[in-house]
Amino acid sequence: MQRTNRRSLRHVQRVIGSRFDRIAPLATLAQVRCPVLLVHGKDDDVVPFDDARRLLQEAKLDPRKALGLFMAAIRELFEETGVLLAVDDSGRVPEICDRSTAGHFGALRKRLHDKDISLRELVIAEKLRLAPGRLAPYAHWITPDIETKRFDTRFFIARIPGNQKPRHDDVELTESRWMTPLGALEEHGEGRITLMPPTLKTVEELSGFDTAEELFEAATSRSIYAILPEAFSEEGDIGVRLPHDPGYTIEAYRQPQRPDEPSRIVLREGVWRTKRA
Repeated sequence: MQRTNRRSLRHVQRVIGSRFDRIAPLATLAQVRCPVLLVHGKDDDVVPFDDARRLLQEAKLDPRKALGLFMAAIRELFEETGVLLAVDDSGRVPEICDRSTAGHFGALRKRLHDKDISLRELVIAEKLRLAPGRLAPYAHWITPDIETKRFDTRFFIARIPGNQKPRHDDVELTESRWMTPLGALEEHGEGRITLMPPTLKTVEELSGFDTAEELFEAATSRSIYAILPEAFSEEGDIGVRLPHDPGYTIEAYRQPQRPDEPSRIVLREGVWRTKRA
């Protein structure tokens, strides 16, 4: 068998007029002396370790932890909303909401929530692979040090697969409904819902986009930096300053000032509101 393969290889190389090792990408790329454009398709769901770190814009983050943040987002999304960002061998998103599959995936969701199964075990059993490429990093918030329970959280945006429908889990999420960013801001301002500072600032930013396509296009060129709010009390205002506020004093997280953008989030009459310095 080995001799036959070698004969076949020599025959093909004679036909194409070159040895395979001479025209292999690793050999030919090394000879390129001009700029090279690398194209990444929108349907490519794979995110290598180093790409995860680059997309998060955290050069010092361990590459495995960087990709782990994408996986954690996929797990949380499935646990809390029932949306599973995964594909089968043909690249199709699985049907998990029709009559024949809803009960099965609902049971898997509960087992994952109860820690009876890991996300890795789930996708292996279902012959799926996770699709972190369907997530786009958007923001990075850190809980102020005045809080006893703190988080270091990355925010992602994603398009919901057309064949899946989100539904809250009645455990960590007790209610859900579709709202536009402007609609959410209006209900928050009237006290019908509560948006905490990171969510309020993020939703205000989202309200500036007319379409999801515009949002995702902007996210590809958006600068992401760690936002550690700084608590303050001044002239009757109680709230937090953001890193681009002129009065922000935490040197390690300070950002250039942006006078045209709200840089403070204050609590007034029980409702969080953004304001300029």
